[in-house]
Amino acid sequence: MKASDLFVRCLENEGVQYIFGIPGEENTDLVDSLIGSEIDFILVHHEQAAAFMADVYGRLTGKPGVCLATLGPGATNLLTGVGNAYLDYSPVVAITGQAGLERIHKQSHQYVDIIGVFEETTKWSQQIHVPHTIPEIIRKAFKTALLDKPGAVHIELPEDVARMDTEGEPIPVTSLPISCPAEEEIKKAAELINRAKRPIILAGNGVIRDGATDALRQFAEAKNIPVVNTFMAKGVLPSDHPLTLYTVGMQARDYVLCGFDLADVIITIGYDIVEYLPKYWNDEAMNPIVHIDSLPAEVDAYYPVQAELVGDVKEAIEALNSYVEEKELWSDVIRLKNQLVEKLHESDEVSGSPIIPQRILADLKKAEKGEAIVISDVGAHKLWIARMYQPENPNHVIISNGFASMGIAVPGAIAAKLAQPDKPVIAITGDGGFLMNGVELATAKRLGVAIVIIIFHDSKFGLIEWKQLNKFNRSNAIQFEDPNFIEFAESFGAKGIKVKHSDDLLPALEEAIQSQDIVLIDVDVDYSENVKLSKTLGDYICKL
Repeated sequence: MKASDLFVRCLENEGVQYIFGIPGEENTDLVDSLIGSEIDFILVHHEQAAAFMADVYGRLTGKPGVCLATLGPGATNLLTGVGNAYLDYSPVVAITGQAGLERIHKQSHQYVDIIGVFEETTKWSQQIHVPHTIPEIIRKAFKTALLDKPGAVHIELPEDVARMDTEGEPIPVTSLPISCPAEEEIKKAAELINRAKRPIILAGNGVIRDGATDALRQFAEAKNIPVVNTFMAKGVLPSDHPLTLYTVGMQARDYVLCGFDLADVIITIGYDIVEYLPKYWNDEAMNPIVHIDSLPAEVDAYYPVQAELVGDVKEAIEALNSYVEEKELWSDVIRLKNQLVEKLHESDEVSGSPIIPQRILADLKKAEKGEAIVISDVGAHKLWIARMYQPENPNHVIISNGFASMGIAVPGAIAAKLAQPDKPVIAITGDGGFLMNGVELATAKRLGVAIVIIIFHDSKFGLIEWKQLNKFNRSNAIQFEDPNFIEFAESFGAKGIKVKHSDDLLPALEEAIQSQDIVLIDVDVDYSENVKLSKTLGDYICKL
């Protein structure tokens, strides 16, 4: 058989349902071998979007998302999305074509060392030199993408290798090993927690990745320990749960940090240091840390680990549960929770034009009723979503926070709808981020997926203006001219709704969510609230 045929058979063996990508001359044998396959090739309009789709698909399904590009510029276009998956710990297998082996030792048309380029943004990057290694390389790639903390891997298939004759069979897929932390460390951690009077849990995305949400909830409830989550761990507790202290992650001082200031031990569970450096929440390195994760703790001066439970997060929580005594919920938590609820909802009903971010998100929560998967792009709106928008379930708010790549929302929403077709999917983006990959509306329309896109429209890079104003009290080089987004959406066969006043927002959101088509809502946003929030948080001192 042809090597590319064997390659496709191995992908089928791994259970691949979709490949997101763009065909090119050097991957044409592989694309041709997909004819008659059970794998659907999702043609996109930019390789970056393909990688973002693979990232979100992998995050929501727990199975590696697969993306494909050709050599040279196709591969480098893929790189941003692959880097996003790498730092956000999403399982992704990126496949690229390459020039034939006979010309990669010299300067050649479109040839650059893609293996070298991808080595810094993947867990493993490997070229296929001979076709009979294809089954081993593909099995290793999918296993590596899921092992320990998941992430991106890369396979390069040169065009001459792809068309060689070969023999072989896919290697059977086996279950990943599940490791448990050492009992000695479990007892040490339990002793620390049992001595503490004010323990607090910092839950990271590893809780969701390892399927440990229920275990975390049961542990917190049984021991009366409050829980704070990172941006990417939203939904580990429902928004109305008495033990949730909501989300931490703003670099400015925030109200929720009172919980850390008052704690005498911090239990980090599935915490990825790339999301939120310890110096922001343990700034004097005073609080001892109990570290629970699939990998050992990163060395950091503000992260003084005294017990380290390394292994499957769910197994570690369940093992620890039997050794930890029930606590009395410390009284300051109740007051802090009431204060947080008040702060999070104090602007829910503010009316006007343009519309403040808090009102947009409050109305969205009313409209989607806790059912939607929300994909956040990167920009000022991301910080408002991270701080204000509390989902009821894990993986119902997807935020790029490690690599923090603009342009993820629209392609990510398409992938989310493919992964979870029965759920409403909402992409929230700024106008700057939308213009990076908004052309994927064409992909959504071709696939017939119904998604809602909400644009926070201010004709500038609002987050950069926010940072500039905080630092220099002036801004520069952040404004641009937008197209007519309604006409843009309609040109792709989607519906567009313009919202200028808060009174019109909720009906527009409800209409869009109930629609069975693509709906773009263009909302004029009042980002003067950004600097107000920075000042409020900057002046805030814990007063419990």
